[in-house]
Amino acid sequence: MPTPLDNKVDNESSDILLATNLTAGYQSKSVWKDANFSVKKGEFIGLLGPNGAGKTTLFRILLGLSKPTAGKLLIFGKPAERGNFRIGYVPQRRIVDADSKIQAIEYVKLGISGNKWGMNLSAKRARNESKEALQALKIVDGQELAERPLNELSGGELQRVFLAQALVSKPDLLLLDEPLANLDIKREIQLITLVKQVVKRQNIAVILIAHDINPLLPVVDRIIYIANGKLASGKPNQIITTKALSALYNAPVEVLRDSRGRLAVLGIDEAMHHDD
Repeated sequence: MPTPLDNKVDNESSDILLATNLTAGYQSKSVWKDANFSVKKGEFIGLLGPNGAGKTTLFRILLGLSKPTAGKLLIFGKPAERGNFRIGYVPQRRIVDADSKIQAIEYVKLGISGNKWGMNLSAKRARNESKEALQALKIVDGQELAERPLNELSGGELQRVFLAQALVSKPDLLLLDEPLANLDIKREIQLITLVKQVVKRQNIAVILIAHDINPLLPVVDRIIYIANGKLASGKPNQIITTKALSALYNAPVEVLRDSRGRLAVLGIDEAMHHDD
């Protein structure tokens, strides 16, 4: 298994997230164990692995919705807790009612007021919230969407609005669960490029769950890969290799690169059913 590359850091104070021998599981069954990794401010991290490997489980632990069964996790120097305002989150699935007439800017404002939406606010507070929501839309280049109802937006436009809502509270860590799902290649690239711009402009850390490494390759700083009950962390060219993935899966896996530089990983299905 590849040795995590970010256990030793030159400046530990720059870590906003530090996991040491972290184990996740339910009752007596572990999903993955002995995970060691860190995330620094301003880093763009791709979180990869097969279905059921435990990627969303990691997000639940970071959000304080589940507790690790062993090990230590510090976020901003403290144990993970539910409702941490310094963490923004865009879940994998958000259902938008086909008849919904709520405007994008009003939806983004829910990231400020939450379940208090619709309550009576002072005129000054209402103006401030609208200004903050519009600024969040500008960050994701979505200001022209402000007055459009959600049911008229495309998948890519909706992702911009969801991202703006997560950013409106000015988080230091942003968790994105499968934001590329159901997007075509062009919109995948547009969204990934946008997220990278947000990382640089806002100097925040982003962890993004994806199935395909290729859209992420040009932009991510590091990869966290979960498979076979183990976790490896490092730069893409250190983790997405035949040697590293074969060690992670404990079975033969081959990484090939085509003439355009796109990677193909072969043998994962066989590795998933490998009998040790």
